[in-house]
Amino acid sequence: MNKDSRSLKTLLDETVSVSQQVLEKHRHDLQPQEVGKVTSLGNGIARAVDLPSVKSEELVQFPGNRFGMAYNLDRDEVGIILLDESEDLKAGCEVWRTGRVTDAPVGEELLGRVVDATGRPLDNRGEIASVERRPIEREAPSIMDRAPVTVPLQTGIKVIDALIPIGRGQRELILGDRATGKTAIALDTIINQKGKDVICVYCAIGQRSSAVAKLISQLRDRGAMDYSVVVVAGGETTPGLQYITPYAATTMAEYFMEQGKDVLIVYDDLIQHARAYRSLSLLLRRPPGREAFPGDIFYIHSRLLERSTHLKEELGGGSLTALPIVATEAQNISAYIPTNLVSITDGQIYLTPDLFYKGILPAVDVGRSVSRVGGKTQLPAYRAVAGDLRLSYSQFEELEAFSRFGTQLDEATRSSLDRGQRVREVLKQNQYQPIPVAEQIAVLLAVTNGLFDNIPLENIAAAEIKIRQKMVEQLPEFCQQIAAGSKLNESDRTAILDVLKEVRSQKSGVRS
Repeated sequence: MNKDSRSLKTLLDETVSVSQQVLEKHRHDLQPQEVGKVTSLGNGIARAVDLPSVKSEELVQFPGNRFGMAYNLDRDEVGIILLDESEDLKAGCEVWRTGRVTDAPVGEELLGRVVDATGRPLDNRGEIASVERRPIEREAPSIMDRAPVTVPLQTGIKVIDALIPIGRGQRELILGDRATGKTAIALDTIINQKGKDVICVYCAIGQRSSAVAKLISQLRDRGAMDYSVVVVAGGETTPGLQYITPYAATTMAEYFMEQGKDVLIVYDDLIQHARAYRSLSLLLRRPPGREAFPGDIFYIHSRLLERSTHLKEELGGGSLTALPIVATEAQNISAYIPTNLVSITDGQIYLTPDLFYKGILPAVDVGRSVSRVGGKTQLPAYRAVAGDLRLSYSQFEELEAFSRFGTQLDEATRSSLDRGQRVREVLKQNQYQPIPVAEQIAVLLAVTNGLFDNIPLENIAAAEIKIRQKMVEQLPEFCQQIAAGSKLNESDRTAILDVLKEVRSQKSGVRS
C-alpha cells in the first residue's frame, strides 16, 4: 500500500469516527405514543378510548393545544376532565398522552402575578419565567414532620385578634351568608401582612370576574400584590379548572413554606369548589349521595386542608395557614358542606346577617365563633387585657336580648349593658383599615377599664382614634415591646392607663 492510499484510509477513518460522534449526539430515542379517540363530549368532560396505559390525573392533550386531566379510568374508556373550553372539539378527534401528571408552576416569579391553575398568566404582563413545576396533588406532611402552632397570625381586626385568634399553620374557616363580609375579612388579613414577611396566596373559585378584578385592584393600591399570588378560576371557566384550582394554589404556596417562610392561603370559596366537583361527578356517572354530592366530597376537602401546617425546624420551620371560605344559605350552618368543613378545620369565624344589617361590622358572631388552636399562640398582652372579654361580651348579648322584655333594670344590669354597648362599638372596624397590635391593646385596655363609660356611643370612634394616637406618640417603647411578644405587667398597665386618661381631659369634642 502506497503513501497516498494510507492517507486516504486515515482520512476515511476520521470521517467515519466524526460522523458516528455526530449521530450519537443527535440520536433520538423513538418511543411509542398512545393516541386515543374522543367518543363523546359533555359539559366540561370528555370520554375517550384507545388509551390503555393512561394514568390517573395524567395531563392529556387535545387538538388546538387544549388540555384535560384523565380522571375516570374505566375498563373500556377514560373519563377526562376538560381544563379548557371545548367549542372546537368534537367526537372523533384525537387525544394523546403527555406522560406527566397535572402540575402547576412554582417559584418567586409568581409573586405579584395573576394566573390560572395551570400557570397561564391572566394579567397581561407576559409569560412567567418559572422553570420548576410540581404536581397539584401532593401528600400532606406527616405528623412527625409537624410542629406545634406557636406564632400568631395577626389579621389587624380587633374582634378576631382579641377574641378568635389565629396561629400560623392553623386552618380557620370563615362562613356566613352571601354579602356578610367574608371576603373582606380575608382581604384585610392579606393587607395586614405587609412588612411581616408573610407570603399570601388568594385563590378565587367560581367568583365573578368583576369581583376578582376589584379585589386585585385593592391589593395593588395598598401594595399587597408585592408579596401575593392570585390564582383565579372564574365562574365562566370550566368545572374542571375550578376543581383543580385550590390544589394548584396550595402547591404554589407549599413551595414558599418549604423554603422556611410563613404563608397564608385563602380559598374563596369552597362551596363553589364542591359544586364544580358535583357537576363533574354527575357527568362522569359517579354515584350521587346526600344532596347529589358524591361520597368522597369530604375527602376532596380534607386532603386539601391537611396540607396546611407548621413544619418542624429541621424541615425549615415554614408554615401554611389556611382561611377557607364557605357561603351558607339562610344562616344554615348545619348544611352538608359547611358541617364537613367545620369538622376538618381548627375553628370557624361565623358572620351573621343580623349584625351586618345593624351596621355592626365586621359582623362576627362571637358566640358561635371559635379558634381551637390560636388561643395558645395569642400574644401575652391580649391575654392580659382581653382574657375574659369573650365571656363577658357573650353574656352582654344574652342580657341585651332579655332586657328588651323588661322596663325596670337594676343599676348593676344597666351598668353591664352600658359597658357591653361600648365594647361593641370598640369592636367595630372599617374595611381596609387593619390596626397594629399595640394600638389594639390600648383601645381594649381603655374599654375594659371603664375609660369609655362616660363617653356617648356616637363619640366612641373619635375617642378610639385619639387613644391610638396617644399610644403611638407617647409610648413608642411599649408599642415595640407588645409587638415583640412581651408580657404586660401591672406597672405597664398603669403607665399606659395614665397616658390614655389624658384623652378624657382634652377638649376635643369628645364629651366626658
